[in-house]
Amino acid sequence: MTSIVIPAHNEGRVIGRLLDALLAEAPAGPSARASGAEETDIVVVCNGCTDDTARVAGARGPRVRVVEIPTPSKHTALRVGDEHARGFPRLYVDADVVVGAADVRELAAALAGSPELLAAAPGREIPLTGCAWPVRAYYRVWQRLPAVREGLFGRGVIAVSEPGHARIAALPPLMADDLAASLAFGPGERRVVESARVVVHPPRTWSDLVKRRIRAATSSAELEHFQASRPAGGPDGPGGPESLSEPSARTSTADLRALLRAQPRLLPGAVVFVVAALAARRGSRKAIRNQDFSTWLRDESSRQG
Repeated sequence: MTSIVIPAHNEGRVIGRLLDALLAEAPAGPSARASGAEETDIVVVCNGCTDDTARVAGARGPRVRVVEIPTPSKHTALRVGDEHARGFPRLYVDADVVVGAADVRELAAALAGSPELLAAAPGREIPLTGCAWPVRAYYRVWQRLPAVREGLFGRGVIAVSEPGHARIAALPPLMADDLAASLAFGPGERRVVESARVVVHPPRTWSDLVKRRIRAATSSAELEHFQASRPAGGPDGPGGPESLSEPSARTSTADLRALLRAQPRLLPGAVVFVVAALAARRGSRKAIRNQDFSTWLRDESSRQG
């Protein structure tokens, strides 16, 4: 049985669209067992919610199990979700993305078909209609960066086999949880499955984009601090949770230069990208200096509609 764990903090406005996509055409009950298809186990962990997230999720019926905890913590919610989840492969899905039942099956099939594969994520789609032009320009560059194309982070979905789950379960509670999970696996152990798709809604305004980038800069600094504090290789080998020895996927000047050599038309977007990076660096200084890796700067414009 494939299990899906969805941590949700005040996501009442958007969690319905995710659950509807997961439940659409998904096999369930006796008919699923009779056809040999696997039923999907969905667990929503409402953590510290003060809105109607639990009600919206619960209204989707018995195929969605809702667990409520008082602590607003994604890491805690993921661990509680693990306690309630029933099977593998296991998917961890952010409440504000949209991924369908067919995409879940593609990810599960990829893991089942390759024993050496421990983690997988879908190809991402970022709808930019309605976004301010600097946001559109930024994402046209961001999506083309090598680390962004190849990493499992920034997709809001990661699927793991049972051995892969053991790997990420050993990770500390880092703000950059998806980046840490991606880096916990070597290139041969992780894969982006392009036949599966996820819709990641971007911020619509420049100010919300900067908030998101400040959060990314702060969380990357925390991850790099953790990497520096660990030995170069741990008992789990390269890419294991004891080392997380791969670079933290920061974009280098060389990355941008290579991208512009290949696609000169992206120059205006590259300028916007650099401005956003500088704003994020400046905005994250205080949090990094104070070792504040718990304040979550949330963009609300991506959750409209």
